[in-house]
Amino acid sequence: MARRKGLSFYQKEKKIKPALIKDIFEMIVGAAVAVFLAFVIVYSVGMRTGVVGDSMEPGLSNGQEILINRVVYKLSSPKRGDVVVFLPNGNQKSHYYVKRVVGLPGETVQIRGGVIYIDGVPSEQGETYDEMADAGIAENELKLAADEFFVLGDNRNSSEDSRSGNIGPVKKENIVGKAWFKMAESWDGMGLIK
Repeated sequence: MARRKGLSFYQKEKKIKPALIKDIFEMIVGAAVAVFLAFVIVYSVGMRTGVVGDSMEPGLSNGQEILINRVVYKLSSPKRGDVVVFLPNGNQKSHYYVKRVVGLPGETVQIRGGVIYIDGVPSEQGETYDEMADAGIAENELKLAADEFFVLGDNRNSSEDSRSGNIGPVKKENIVGKAWFKMAESWDGMGLIK
């Protein structure tokens, strides 16, 4: 019996081809890898916080948002000149402090005549910043432990930092990460933190 030409409601059964399954699998794996990489990048370099106060002026101003790299100090230690973010004495109820590392573990720190001395030698940073009116606890020599850092604000005469008795030297375990990028309302103010 011959099949008639014309309308036919017969549909051929579709089979899923292995190539289609492979393409779908590749898309799912690609999406999962992209989400994982985005999470790692945001966790490591994308934590945001705001600067509180004018202690880091002129580089960072009150309320300015900064990005923090939380991975770098798990692999290495802060270096002199790094801008670090920390919780004073590990106090989880405090706001994040943003300061510059001046003294490293094992060094002796003292402030005399408004100038910071590291191991008895005047710091080169003394030429960049104002003389400090208040030496605080660094009026006498202060020997840093193997896990302690001495930090100061860039606006030295308007900063609560390692000179303050309630903060003192900062332990590495209390450092959240390195401040690396500053946000701003205009492109001019954005950029890497020096």
